[in-house]
Amino acid sequence: METVTLWRPVGPIELDLIRQSGMTKFPPRLPDQPIFYPVLSEDYAIRIARDWNVSRDGAGYVTRFAVQKAFLASYAPQEAGGQALKEYWIPAGDLENFNSAIVGEIVVTKSFEQAK
Repeated sequence: METVTLWRPVGPIELDLIRQSGMTKFPPRLPDQPIFYPVLSEDYAIRIARDWNVSRDGAGYVTRFAVQKAFLASYAPQEAGGQALKEYWIPAGDLENFNSAIVGEIVVTKSFEQAK
């Protein structure tokens, strides 16, 4: 089975929910979050976790995980402000199927906290 490695920047609340799943799935989206955005590079995920999650949530984390390539074939990577800023736009209603396509565990690769 072929997989694609993706990253997802998350805040502390989302990370707690991922941990509650046994590090195997992402939590459902909130009503005002119609899209789930996994990104295609760790550098892009670091920028979001460090520059966005830390200022908004006090901490940011980068997660890495593998997804079945066959599942992602239905979605085209989107550019979010440049060639280096690519992400998938997974509708919230497809997140359960996305989670089922994750192979192995979700791993935290980086963490950032607000300076005290």
